[in-house]
Amino acid sequence: MSRIGKKPVELPSGVSASVSGQTIEVKGPKGARSFTATDDVTLSVNDNVVTIEPRGKSKRARQQWGMSRTQVANLVTGVTQGFKKELEIQGVGYRAQMQGNTLKLNLGYSHDVDFVAPEGITITAPKQTEIVVEGIDQQQVGEVAAKIRDWRRPEPYKGKGIRYKGEFIFRKEGKKK
Repeated sequence: MSRIGKKPVELPSGVSASVSGQTIEVKGPKGARSFTATDDVTLSVNDNVVTIEPRGKSKRARQQWGMSRTQVANLVTGVTQGFKKELEIQGVGYRAQMQGNTLKLNLGYSHDVDFVAPEGITITAPKQTEIVVEGIDQQQVGEVAAKIRDWRRPEPYKGKGIRYKGEFIFRKEGKKK
């Protein structure tokens, strides 16, 4: 039995959900999101509570049960609070700034890196060494943050690069004479 799937997803005030077939659409103060579940689970909305039940006892049905419940919970969190990833830049001369919806990164290359924010994602640079990625879709926020980080991953010798806030980089010792 899925411990995650058993828990119903409660809808806070100001959030509405509607089910049509295998698709659930959640609307809230930050926007609207939808998720289409597989045929292995049944979605239902009763009294501001979304419940997910497996169809049958197959392994796939039990897997989809917990995964579908988590996806629906992420929809509710996204339209109420939104998701946020914070990145920090370390390195001499490395900096970031926003120009319109384009993030300009100076990362030690012979050219500046221009990263255009996709639709539905808000990128801000409160300081030259900090980047904040926000949106209502958790997967898209994580993907954008990972793409920005890929421009200059943290290296293990000096720790220079773009890292997630609070990320620990295992440091290596350099050459010895």
